[in-house]
Amino acid sequence: MVAVQQEKNGHARILAAARTLFDSHGFHQTSMAELASEAQVSVGQIYRLFKSKEDIIEALVHDDADQWCKDMGALQVRLDSGELTIEQTFEQLLIQTIDEKDEALSFDILAESFRNGEVADTIGAMCQRFRVYIRSFACAANDRLSGEALDAAEEMLLACLFGLGHRSISRPRLSAEVAARRTAQMIIAALRGVQ
Repeated sequence: MVAVQQEKNGHARILAAARTLFDSHGFHQTSMAELASEAQVSVGQIYRLFKSKEDIIEALVHDDADQWCKDMGALQVRLDSGELTIEQTFEQLLIQTIDEKDEALSFDILAESFRNGEVADTIGAMCQRFRVYIRSFACAANDRLSGEALDAAEEMLLACLFGLGHRSISRPRLSAEVAARRTAQMIIAALRGVQ
């Protein structure tokens, strides 16, 4: 039992260290020795838990996807219970996206997905999980959406989430809160405008 707990702690420390180092130095520029030092584990322990740095990236994507789905699930419950309007739901979703802290890491992971099919598959699977919630939110804004229009709404919303998650590079003029509120209003208007 102690060994299992130590392995879980090591796994968590490695992912936390990877998140920090990959974000600040880049995926390819971070050595396994640096990662081991930051995580306070041996290089051997890293290789016992992960086959490669690509496996670490996949684990980070899975962890992020799990958290995002948990957050979207909570928004869905609040929307379904009437605690939030659809406008407030989109605003909350967008503020979570804008407040994403690992922007550089996210870019590095996306770039790696173009070089590595396994990472691309992991990101694709993550997006499939998101699509379930996104479709539900789109239908809550306009219950007439179906077929191609609903598929297009999904694509638009995913693009908004990806774009707003990387907005700092464009030197935005609006605060995160204002951007989330105004973008939510525009999304709702666009979704409701589709016949």
